[in-house]
Amino acid sequence: MANAKADSFSVTLYPHRSLSRFGLRVVLGAVITSNLVIGIFFWSLHAWPVFGFLGLDVVLVFVAFALNNRSAAQSEQIIFEGDEVFVIHSSRKGEIRRNFNRRWIRIELERDEERELTGRLFIVSHGKKFEIASFLGAEERAALAKRLQAALVRPKI
Repeated sequence: MANAKADSFSVTLYPHRSLSRFGLRVVLGAVITSNLVIGIFFWSLHAWPVFGFLGLDVVLVFVAFALNNRSAAQSEQIIFEGDEVFVIHSSRKGEIRRNFNRRWIRIELERDEERELTGRLFIVSHGKKFEIASFLGAEERAALAKRLQAALVRPKI
């Protein structure tokens, strides 16, 4: 979201998550129920090892969703204020803050024109690259790059 000041800009990025906590419970409930029904069927046929493997299946699905949910706690905030640019990356491990001088940075988006692919997005300053928006899709990174390029151009007063 752009701020009211002419030379300031701020955007906060979050990774997309398609399931809410309720949706996660519904999916896990469906997996558990279906595996339990299938497991009981195989148990009745005296193929009891299948029941154990279906239990392992439920555990693996739960672990996969738990790891996916953990990464949902991250966010990235990019702030342009006057001559300063702040990038704040937050995750469960803590915060990483980077400060840049607006006059010395450029926004760089990797592109493969031949295969029509959009790559990583960087803030480049003094020959060093800092990757931003790594959790966004290609189209979202391209749109963000345009917004950041527009915000980088400071009005001359």
